[in-house]
Amino acid sequence: MATLNPNLKDFWVDDNGQFRKARNRVLYGGRASSKSWEFAGRITHIGQEYKTRVLCVRRFQNKIKESVYTLIKDQINNFGFTGYKTLATSIEHVNGSEFVFYGIERNIEEIKSFEGADVLWIEEAHNLTKTQWEILEPTIRKQGSEVWLSFNPRLITDFIWQNFIVNTPKNTIVRHVNYNENDFLSSTSLDIIHDLKQKDFERYEHIYLGKPMSDDDSVIIKRSWVEASLDFHLKYKGEMFGPVILGYDVADSGEDKNAVAICRGSVITHCYEWQGGENELKKSADKVRLAAIKHNGRVIYDSIGVGAHTGSTLQASGFNNFCGFNAGGKVQRPAKKYNGVKQKEYFSNVKAQAWWLVADRLRNTYDYLVNNNANYRPDELISISSDIPHLESLISELTTLRRDFDKAGRVKAESKDDLKKRDIMSPNKADAFIMALSVSLTNDNRVSDLNYTGF
Repeated sequence: MATLNPNLKDFWVDDNGQFRKARNRVLYGGRASSKSWEFAGRITHIGQEYKTRVLCVRRFQNKIKESVYTLIKDQINNFGFTGYKTLATSIEHVNGSEFVFYGIERNIEEIKSFEGADVLWIEEAHNLTKTQWEILEPTIRKQGSEVWLSFNPRLITDFIWQNFIVNTPKNTIVRHVNYNENDFLSSTSLDIIHDLKQKDFERYEHIYLGKPMSDDDSVIIKRSWVEASLDFHLKYKGEMFGPVILGYDVADSGEDKNAVAICRGSVITHCYEWQGGENELKKSADKVRLAAIKHNGRVIYDSIGVGAHTGSTLQASGFNNFCGFNAGGKVQRPAKKYNGVKQKEYFSNVKAQAWWLVADRLRNTYDYLVNNNANYRPDELISISSDIPHLESLISELTTLRRDFDKAGRVKAESKDDLKKRDIMSPNKADAFIMALSVSLTNDNRVSDLNYTGF
């Protein structure tokens, strides 16, 4: 005999057996958890008892078979309901109940004009964009109407995850359900799930436990971490400003650009780039020197390649508050442990060490903001001013580099040559950003006067 999932009873009724009213009902989790089956079963029950108009949507739907049409029809048959009539593109009941099905991408105007919906069911809601939600939500305006969302989480940065799970609106019921609460799951399905659990636990967590991915798992810095750091100093209950460091990524002529990032303590306040003409290294160095004087800061410059002579150029102009950053150099503090391993055995070079340092601090910032973990010093966090011009470009550069490994198995950051193979330009602003936050990884014996704890 067909039945609803008894483990989800608390999603619908309270301890007194009274129906729980809500504007939004969110049912999310991993695959094989009965989310869609539950919604389809519940809505057919409601439609059988009361005249109900249901708008069923998903972002992508080219054909009716791609909708929940078949699922609802199956539940009608499973429960042996009478009075329903399945039409080519809709389902109706003799009492006036109606189920209609739309793909948002192709039918947004028709959806906007849809009147009198009692329930909006958004299947695979993780695909929904903010713009689409802002169109859909006011469409469902009938007194007592509800919005139902069912989805398997994808990225933690997805709009639906952020808007309904991280920042749950008022009058919203949220329920996380996984396969272990589906009493009707076959032994074959369980075997498949347990096999994946043994072979790839992270993938198992994502697919069957409904754990969202942070982003592309191959990148060093995840976008969600960077986004969490935007104007973080305005939210942090403490002082994040401090000595000024200018990270300077040097370029000559060609497509490559010069870039400078200015860091005040743990706050990136400026980041910009400019095209350098042929034989304009001195001109660019002067530009950085003047910026350093203006902000009373120390310059850290890329000391290899075209930047090799930057130090002597700055010194020739009478400016001495600088130090070089050798990205390909040996790991600093080689015997110190990182994740239980000596740093010289963990990192291939200083560049990798610097990128991981910054990644850790950005992840800490995300943890502080999202998970309310306040157990970090200011120099273990990062804030990025949202006033930085072309901010999206900086974020893109920071979240592009992938992890790689050398022949000894030590981690390294993706090289510029490998980036070119992916048709990606050199991340100049990101490199300047990293250097501005990596003064402790230089050979500068004046780091102590900055009161910098560092790596």
